[in-house]
Amino acid sequence: MYLGIDCGTQGTKALLIDEQGIALGRGHAAHQVIQRSSGAREQDPQWWIEALRLSVKQAIAQAPGHPIEALAVSGQQHGLVVLDERKQVIRPAKLWNDTETATQNAELIARFGGQQAFFERFGIIPLTGYTVSKLLWLQQREPENFARIRHILLPHEYLNFWLTGNLCAEYGDASGTGYFDVRNRTWAAEVLASIDQGTGHLLRALPTLVPAQRIIGTVKPDVAADLGISNSCLVASGGGDNMMGAIGTGNVTEGVVTMSLGTSATVYSFRNKPAASPNPSIAPFCSSSNGWLPLVCTMNATNVVTQTLDTLGRTVTDIESALATTIPGADALTFIPFLNGERTPDLPSAHGSILGVSASNFTPENLIRATIEGVSFGILEGLDLILDGTNAKRILLIGGGSRSAHWRQLLADASGTDVHVPLEEEAGCLGACIQAIFAARSEIGSPETFIEICDRCIKLDDQRTASPNPARASQYAQARAAYKHYRITQYGV
Repeated sequence: MYLGIDCGTQGTKALLIDEQGIALGRGHAAHQVIQRSSGAREQDPQWWIEALRLSVKQAIAQAPGHPIEALAVSGQQHGLVVLDERKQVIRPAKLWNDTETATQNAELIARFGGQQAFFERFGIIPLTGYTVSKLLWLQQREPENFARIRHILLPHEYLNFWLTGNLCAEYGDASGTGYFDVRNRTWAAEVLASIDQGTGHLLRALPTLVPAQRIIGTVKPDVAADLGISNSCLVASGGGDNMMGAIGTGNVTEGVVTMSLGTSATVYSFRNKPAASPNPSIAPFCSSSNGWLPLVCTMNATNVVTQTLDTLGRTVTDIESALATTIPGADALTFIPFLNGERTPDLPSAHGSILGVSASNFTPENLIRATIEGVSFGILEGLDLILDGTNAKRILLIGGGSRSAHWRQLLADASGTDVHVPLEEEAGCLGACIQAIFAARSEIGSPETFIEICDRCIKLDDQRTASPNPARASQYAQARAAYKHYRITQYGV
């Protein structure tokens, strides 16, 4: 068996599969989040350990007697875990959605001459949520804790350390730190030197980088005994949650797109080469499958749909009838859904807008459609940025939005691309399982490619596939054009 563990913001999930990708056991445990009005979002890494222990034990209990050959961990990206000389956690981890380091992020970019110059040197433009601004924040706001730093880890790396006692990093998750050169796959020593005044303090604190095929160790005897697994169980490098989600949807070859419609929305597609030119809207990450994974995130997705439904006194069950009884473009009603500001385009202080309202089109059904179209058009513009004129072979849809048949059809019609839904909803966990298989096979000298393993382990729900309806292509082209026109008119971008 193979074990995939996904440590997210809200909780940790575990999945056990066999060689063919059949799920044999599952587990889940929730996390708390520390939130402050300053924008701080933090968690005690011990909470992740306790959630891992609970979720793994739940999964193993459903498949007794099956030895686990290898495991891998998927983790929320960008979080900062700092350890002292005794390898003890110094303070709670600052998370990906922690925004109180915005000032430090802007300061770092300015130190290197602005966004264009930063990209030219390191292949990426750091955003506030990235790890690097958290280090500068510590240096400026908590100098005593900063001075104690001896090891710097991301969430999945910390769990790997707890499992094996080894300190390792891999290219995919490392590429979201802001102190990693994504083109050359090396630590960006200059960025760290700008924070520690060239002492080398931070560079020495970074873990060893390893490729996707590397086994980083075996589970420590005490941890293995606690979890109920063998201490010969191999631990693969694992990676960030988006990177594992890509693997778990078969997004390991060019032309495949993964789109996640959750509280926020993300879209990403595997590339054999890194981005050649900067675009602040695209995160030019490395993949955890020895390639690159350009990614776009929008902040407003199912949360906006849910709020609209609540305002109208409707529920998610009303989505299907609303989309079925209205036409593409919602009879010229357009909703720009920036209720939480927006990341793509970069409008952190923006508010939403409802435009084109008339006596004939202002109905609950049209408003529901306009909301879903606004969310969809935003992430499809992100997809266009990533594809840069090329065509997608297929879209793999995950997240809450994937459950709506009419929403899937809308995306297929508006993109002109087949939309598929994987049978396994926990793409991060499955991706970690597949990464564990890949590394274990490499370790024993019987390597398989990611494509081969994904073809075997990933199953699609054929009943939920949506193919584009050519008759609606022009309608959605007009609706998307109206959306873009209003967005530019209202917000300037």
